[in-house]
Amino acid sequence: MLKIYDFAKMPVVEVVNDILVDASKRGASDIHFDPMDNHMKIRIRIDGQLIDYADVPNEIKKNLVTRVKIIAGMNITESRLPQDGAIKATLQGVPLDLRVSCLPTNQGEKIVIRILDYSMSLSGIESLGFSEQNYHKVLEMLNTPNGIILTTGATGSGKSTTVYSMLQRLNKESTNIITVEDPIEMNIEGINQVQTNSEIGLTFASALRSILRQDPNIIMIGEIRDTETAQIAVRASITGHIVLSTLHTNDSLTTIERLIDMDVQRYLLASALVGIISQKLARKLCPHCKKLRPTNEYERDLFKKVLNKDINEIYSNDGCDECTNGYQGRIAIHEVLLINQEIRDAISSNIRKDELRALVYDSGVTTLLQDGLEKVLEGQTTLEEILKIVELEDDEKEEAFDIIDEIPDPNNVQPENTLANDMSINNIEKTNNNFVMEDPNKQMDYLEDFINNKF
Repeated sequence: MLKIYDFAKMPVVEVVNDILVDASKRGASDIHFDPMDNHMKIRIRIDGQLIDYADVPNEIKKNLVTRVKIIAGMNITESRLPQDGAIKATLQGVPLDLRVSCLPTNQGEKIVIRILDYSMSLSGIESLGFSEQNYHKVLEMLNTPNGIILTTGATGSGKSTTVYSMLQRLNKESTNIITVEDPIEMNIEGINQVQTNSEIGLTFASALRSILRQDPNIIMIGEIRDTETAQIAVRASITGHIVLSTLHTNDSLTTIERLIDMDVQRYLLASALVGIISQKLARKLCPHCKKLRPTNEYERDLFKKVLNKDINEIYSNDGCDECTNGYQGRIAIHEVLLINQEIRDAISSNIRKDELRALVYDSGVTTLLQDGLEKVLEGQTTLEEILKIVELEDDEKEEAFDIIDEIPDPNNVQPENTLANDMSINNIEKTNNNFVMEDPNKQMDYLEDFINNKF
């Protein structure tokens, strides 16, 4: 439901303050100010999903954008170029740490505000949702005297949270920790943090060269973006330093391949690489309305194939006043690869991709799909969420989603449609809202109903 503001009586300053505080209290990670022809739409991202929040009339939207730019320290006279800013303040008793991005569009300036939440990083590695096996692998990585540890995943998958949690654990009086970041997302006492600035030539690569002359024990690189940074990071890790960094790849195997594609010598990579933590975020089931339901034939086959378990019941959600569509918060799905000697030998040799894959996934690593399905069994998330975020094998994906293409649009069901004739009218009425095929969250709901009735 949209929030209504009385812009005629409420000053823009108060409106902006209320939006920032209310979005933070709702657990939003981002606030979007989207300019349109007749108004500005405000949306907030909760648990990875954008939802409509408020509409701003045209006569107010310029003042609202100007107010955000002022408190973010941006140039209010410049509307043709992108700008970045930050807001750190306490509003209505709520401490806020925000990153602001302004982008000129054909409809006006679009602003996105990232709400930084350090609670997970400060809670430690044990609070990040690692399984017991993966947790011990991460601890083993952090206990190595030198080498490079990579955290990988898409944008917004919690990589920075994981890296900051590892830094917190390594942050001791006896260690000199230096980071180079763009931007610095969290200030940590006792750690030397460097903000890159490409305009003056302070890039990741140039900063790393200077950091190596600062007698560091541990180096954190915000992100490996280019060949030069990758090569310096790997060389630093084999000269007695622990190097932490992030990379935009989906799993352990593609991470190794990406570094080789970045012209990192195989023998150096084999010596330097300690471990890879790949992760994605899935929405977490609301504890107030989750309930058990019977599995269908496809789900039973999937659990048997992936986990070798016979599963007859899994958790699903109904939605309640305490959550958003049955979900509340998010949980990380992990794949943790601890590099062993056999994998090192394979990396240093010119081994084929399929042989390397067999070595990686026969080394006891829990894949993203396996970890996700285990969390489904624990009632932490749903199978629908896992199928949305984890890449299945081609045959599994085809089996899961082929049938969706055959499901008719209820608005265009014709009497001669054989699939519609196979299903009773009562069944069609029973699934009513689940017929909205444009909503991916509801596709699997309907698919389950269909399978249960067909088999």
